[in-house]
Amino acid sequence: MGKFVRNIDEFYKFCEENEVEFVDFRFTDIKGMWHHVTYKLSAVSKEMLSDGLPFDGSSIEAWQPINRSDMILKPDVPTAFLDPFTADSTIIVICDVYDIYKEQMYEKCPRSIAKKALEYLEATGIGDTAYFGPENEFFIFEDVKIKLAANGSSYSLDTIDGEWNDDRDYGELGNMGHRAQAKSGYFPVTPIDSGVDLRAEMMHVLEDIGLEVVLSHHEVAQGQHEIGVKFNTLVEAADNVQKLKYVIKMVAHLNGKSATFMPKPLYGDNGNGQHVHQSIWKNGKNLFYKEGSYGNLSEMALHYLGGIFKHAHAVAAFTNASTNSYKRLIPGFEAPSILTYSSQNRSASCRIPYGASEMATRIETRFPDSTSCPYLCFAVLMLAGLDGIKNKYVPIGPMDEDLFKLSLDEIREKKIPQMP
Repeated sequence: MGKFVRNIDEFYKFCEENEVEFVDFRFTDIKGMWHHVTYKLSAVSKEMLSDGLPFDGSSIEAWQPINRSDMILKPDVPTAFLDPFTADSTIIVICDVYDIYKEQMYEKCPRSIAKKALEYLEATGIGDTAYFGPENEFFIFEDVKIKLAANGSSYSLDTIDGEWNDDRDYGELGNMGHRAQAKSGYFPVTPIDSGVDLRAEMMHVLEDIGLEVVLSHHEVAQGQHEIGVKFNTLVEAADNVQKLKYVIKMVAHLNGKSATFMPKPLYGDNGNGQHVHQSIWKNGKNLFYKEGSYGNLSEMALHYLGGIFKHAHAVAAFTNASTNSYKRLIPGFEAPSILTYSSQNRSASCRIPYGASEMATRIETRFPDSTSCPYLCFAVLMLAGLDGIKNKYVPIGPMDEDLFKLSLDEIREKKIPQMP
């Protein structure tokens, strides 16, 4: 899938061809949330697209004080795509944030930080391209109730897939059963997999906005799903995560359901991860590849891993950014917290996926989740890895045993570090 426009002239031509009425400018805050402001197309000049548009930075959490609140959104015009959900034809443009006081890209703009991280990659001379392939798991619920009040708090979640509905009275519709039990929902066919058509609708919409969709399936937990899209360069991959979340949540909403990427919404069942596949390239060559070595990994790839493990506790602030994240990182739920690596072993926090070719060789960090801001998550993983390359950090491993079976005493005895 390519871009819909490459420059400002093509932007206006595309808008004319698609009878666009509104331009929706979007940017990401430090927590990974998308914000937007919508202009009439007639009010959007070439100067605005090239120089930017003003907004109030003090109204974005953890950004500017009110006495220094003026900021500029800088549209990245080639990111433009049609919003598939609006009643009137609307085009979305992803923006970076510019600091008028320091006359530079804003230091708290996650997308700008990701771009600076790529500049650092090139400045080191180590590589010129970083590829990232996230896997964003999500739950679909039919009913969500949350109470946070002075006299108490509670929540309840319901999915038609839930085993707790086996004896529920559905009236004239009847109760057909066809439900997987906890931790038993991986890859079932219909009728147990009740989300086939909903995921197909999501996949079609994702393709319509330019993402290259690869696969979809039911995940291990009840009501849990995954839609996979093709890997991309760092910033583009993070852009795609924002688009993916938007589409999945909106398609679910329009079908009377609620989608969540929350790491651990259900007790006793698997949680949602954002496994991140990574490789560094230079001059068209995969620097992580060495034929015949363990997992076909080069020494540089191992040092990159060593950097991630060395800085894992600091990295976790960005890759696992919520209290709920650490409800997921416990043994037995395919959410590894032991900082070692292994080939094809999903109990290790870093897996080396099967793949004999240079193109397929990569590492997969399995501890991140979708509460992270994707721009910061990918940038931090890469920067930690580059530090590992510079300082030649050596990761513990490989460890090919089932690490979930190790007791805490055994982990300590082997002196294997863990996530927080």
